[in-house]
Amino acid sequence: MALPSSSSCKHRVLVLAAALLALAMAPPGRAAAYLYDDLKLTWGSGCSYFYMDGGDADTLALCLDRSSGSGFSSNASYLYARYDMDIKLVANDSAGTVATFYLMPDDVPWEYHDEVDMEFLGNATGEPYTLHTNVYVNGAGGREQQFQLWFDPTEGFHTYSIEWNPKYIIFLVDDTPIRAYRNDRARGVPFPAWQSMRAEGSLWDAEEWATQGGRVKTDWAQAPFYAYYRNFRVTPCAPCPGVAWCGDEPPESAWFDQRPDAAALQRVRAENMVYDYCVDQKRFGDTGFPVECTAS
Repeated sequence: MALPSSSSCKHRVLVLAAALLALAMAPPGRAAAYLYDDLKLTWGSGCSYFYMDGGDADTLALCLDRSSGSGFSSNASYLYARYDMDIKLVANDSAGTVATFYLMPDDVPWEYHDEVDMEFLGNATGEPYTLHTNVYVNGAGGREQQFQLWFDPTEGFHTYSIEWNPKYIIFLVDDTPIRAYRNDRARGVPFPAWQSMRAEGSLWDAEEWATQGGRVKTDWAQAPFYAYYRNFRVTPCAPCPGVAWCGDEPPESAWFDQRPDAAALQRVRAENMVYDYCVDQKRFGDTGFPVECTAS
């Protein structure tokens, strides 16, 4: 999360600077906490497990087999934060599988829930992974954008991030922004702004739609499938002194100066985007595009 520049938030700058200094002085390669202190397995196959990978950090291996997928949830939830996770995706023939990293509230009826999704759609051997993103507000999604990753995400860990602040939801890959969804409620654009959300992840079978629209099915001879998660970090929003919570930040606040790197965002959209609901004439040609596709 970018450091604020506004003079109204000098206190927050000092606090965040001290936190960054503490992290810089920590032993190299060590996460802020053990993963199993921050996350819990919530459902699925008995072949998922935490393990030490040779250093001080632990890793969660999520498993998908013929009987079940599996999933986890963070212990804490936040209203506005940046969530980072290092992930290594299912290797070899992963067609039909979907690994996820997303935000979700607790105990909210489905028709009212907010959600922010990063879903990694498995591939036939040799084909690139597709990163599927979506934003739900008050139970309504349908805001899909998809990107082909520009590296092999099965050869090592890469950092996937969701930054959710009062101005934007920003999706990032290795700190490169790939999508920005703007809070433009003055124009009627729905934006998640009242439900605290946990980070969640899962590995599950979606062979009916995940790979080439469901044309390529899961090869269960390759099971069990594993995706690996480690080094979970959360940077919660900290309001300026005298402000009750981040959603009440005044327009001059540093929160409203935070924007994604426009040049990097445009480059990824030009080179790696493979689907954008905002230009899908077949889908919206008769009914008109959603307001966020046309609002400036």
